[in-house]
Amino acid sequence: MAPTPVSAAVGALLAAALLGDAFDRRAVAVVVAAAVLPSLDAAASLVVPGATNALLHAVWPPLLVGGLLHWDTALRAESTLRDRGGRRAVRIAWVALASFVVAGIGAALFAGEGAALLYPLEDARYVVRGRLVFSTQEGIVQTFLALGGDGSGVLPLRTAGGAVADPVASWVNPDGRPGLDPGADREFRFVDGGWQLVVVAAAAATLAVRFGSRGGDAADGSEVAR
Repeated sequence: MAPTPVSAAVGALLAAALLGDAFDRRAVAVVVAAAVLPSLDAAASLVVPGATNALLHAVWPPLLVGGLLHWDTALRAESTLRDRGGRRAVRIAWVALASFVVAGIGAALFAGEGAALLYPLEDARYVVRGRLVFSTQEGIVQTFLALGGDGSGVLPLRTAGGAVADPVASWVNPDGRPGLDPGADREFRFVDGGWQLVVVAAAAATLAVRFGSRGGDAADGSEVAR
C-alpha cells in the first residue's frame, strides 16, 4: 500500500475538489479518515493471516456502503441521513466513499503491492500497471485499458505477490504474519519518492488556500443550506 500520509493527501485533495459548500474542517477530517481507513487492515494481520491489503481492500465494503447510501438517499421516500444532516451530510458521505475507494484501495491497486479485491472469495491480490505516452511515430500509446484486445477484460488486472496469505509488510506488522513482536524494527513511511512528496505538499497547500479563502471554518458548516 502507499504510505498513509500519501493516502491522506489524496483524500484531502478529493475533499477540496468535491465537498463544495460542505467544505470545512470536520468534513475534511471525515474524508481523510475514509482515505486511510483501508490501511487499518494491516493491524488486523496481527490476528488474521493475510489481512493486509485484503480485509478492507476488497470490493465488498464500498459496494455495501454505496448500496446503503443509494437506497437511503435515492430510493427511500424519507432519507434518514438527509433528515439528520441535510444535503451536507449526504455530500460528505458520498465524497468519503469516493475517498475510501480512490485514495485507500486505489493506492494499493495502482501504486502498491496490490489489493485482494475479491477477498475472501479468491486467494489473490491484484494490481494494475500501465503507461500513457505520446510517441511521434506511434501516436498515443496506453496500456491501462485493453480496448479491443484478446485479454481477460478491459482493465488489465494481474496478480501480484502470490496468494493473499503471503505476508505484506507494514509499520504495524513488519513481517506481515500473525502475532505481535515488540522488538521488531518498525518504519513508518511518510513518502517513498519525490512524486509522493509533491502530492503531500500539494494537498497541504490546497487545504491552506481553501481554508484561507473561507476565512476559516468558524461556522463549521452550520450555515450550509439543508
